Amino acid sequence: MRDAMIATREIQVAEPAARVPQSAPVEVQDMQGEKMVLNMGPSHPATHGVLRIILELDGEIITKAVPDVGYLHRGDEKIAENMTYTQFIPYTDRLDYLAPLANNVAYALAVEKLLGIEKQLPPRCQFIRVICSELARVSSHLLGLGSFAMDVGAMTVFLHTFTEREKIYNLCEALTGARFTTSYTRIGGLSRDLPPGWTDQLRKFCSEVVVNIDETETLLTRNKIFAV
Repeated sequence: MRDAMIATREIQVAEPAARVPQSAPVEVQDMQGEKMVLNMGPSHPATHGVLRIILELDGEIITKAVPDVGYLHRGDEKIAENMTYTQFIPYTDRLDYLAPLANNVAYALAVEKLLGIEKQLPPRCQFIRVICSELARVSSHLLGLGSFAMDVGAMTVFLHTFTEREKIYNLCEALTGARFTTSYTRIGGLSRDLPPGWTDQLRKFCSEVVVNIDETETLLTRNKIFAV
């Protein structure tokens, strides 16, 4: 009877994990350090002096890139103010180094027009200037086509076009004494006449380059990587 009268009660025990006091949420702090701003160009070899890119770097990661165009003009006119007309000719080689001969001719023609002697040039001088400009034009197009084809995966075309471009360099070297920065023109004429046998080499090149161009067209015209 005594045992029957003892009161009973239920005791609830919480789980061990629940008895651990809950801490306040931890805020994740921004661990990003100070970013660095770096100028790429305009004299960087990858941009050829015509483009500046303002890079924002987080370590080795580029987080922002802002192009700054307009660096093609290099102040050559200001440089020329302290030079004679002839002294400035070597600078024209660098204005477009893919076609330096064409730049030499263009500058000489401009000065000759200012002086009023453009109609007094010897015919032979004019003929040679036209030949030089055409060689420069072909050379520039060969580089453009070959480089573009290589960028899309046609390595063979690049080798084809640069084979012919090398022949043009050989002609330029025989004519001007330099392969790249020619400085060939003079105000009212040229620095020298054609060397012996040069026209024969030129005719040989002209007969070979057309074959190369036909082969290049065959490689590219219906090529999927180029047509797309």
